[in-house]
Amino acid sequence: MAYDPPSTPDRFAPRFAEVATFMRAPLAQSLDEADIGIFGVPYDGALTNRAGARHGPRELRNQSSLMRAVNHATRVAPFDLARIRDMGDVPLTEIFDIEKTHDEIAAFTAGLVGAGILPLAIGGDHSISLPLLRAVAKDGPVAMIHIDAHTDTLDDFFGSKFNHGSPFRRAHEEGLIDPHATIQIGIRGTQNSSEGWDYSEAAGMRVVFCEEFHAKGPEAIAEEARKLVGDRPVYLTYDIDSLDPVYAPGTGTPEIGGMTTHQAQVLLRGLRGLNYVGADLVEVSPPFDTGYVTALAGAALGFEILCLLAERHAAA
Repeated sequence: MAYDPPSTPDRFAPRFAEVATFMRAPLAQSLDEADIGIFGVPYDGALTNRAGARHGPRELRNQSSLMRAVNHATRVAPFDLARIRDMGDVPLTEIFDIEKTHDEIAAFTAGLVGAGILPLAIGGDHSISLPLLRAVAKDGPVAMIHIDAHTDTLDDFFGSKFNHGSPFRRAHEEGLIDPHATIQIGIRGTQNSSEGWDYSEAAGMRVVFCEEFHAKGPEAIAEEARKLVGDRPVYLTYDIDSLDPVYAPGTGTPEIGGMTTHQAQVLLRGLRGLNYVGADLVEVSPPFDTGYVTALAGAALGFEILCLLAERHAAA
């Protein structure tokens, strides 16, 4: 029997077999063999509530073994469109210092971007989107589609300006995103003040609260997002707490009244054909999960995002 190295898993083996990589992608051996790089960011040092998202990348790798080759709704087969590799995890050496950790995440991502690789990051808490944006928006602000229960535009939390509730306020201040080409979808939940909602709207971001999302439906909101973004470079960031806790109990800040998994799939499928420069999926917290349902949802939605990036690569 020939030896098959574990760095190149068989995507068609039984789903319980093989080393777990993201979507069963081969492990990258170098930067010149990938068009899309999926990588883990096992960091939750900027959380304000329930910890555990540092374990997200490992469990999402495991559950992503359940994903198959072809999207049944769109018929997109991402591995036929691009060379997709698991790039491993960002090596973090300063985990007790948020800003230094963010610098490491930005440097790792910039290395991929510099090699022409579309980055798909799996977190980790939502603070990681800030250094990811620093890497992909180095040449100027990008549009952003942000799917979440929270706007993440608070100023600080007990003295820290780099917590998971503030990345997009910092990104706006740093000129990484164009607020007039930014849409935040699924926003809901009680707050101690309206600061985040007010900041987003005052900056010019389109804020779609969950009531409007449910009234109009995911197809209409996706179409609005497409028109808002146009052909601009766009970053997609997906927080798993956009889902209702029935579908995603394993997250740091759950809010009732959220999307169903099907609504999330329809929304993402409505965002095909955009000029993506990168994406992330964050806030899966396995210690709070039940029967792996959150990690499975995260893996399935990660596959939908991978399809978007693969089509973007094929069209380039």
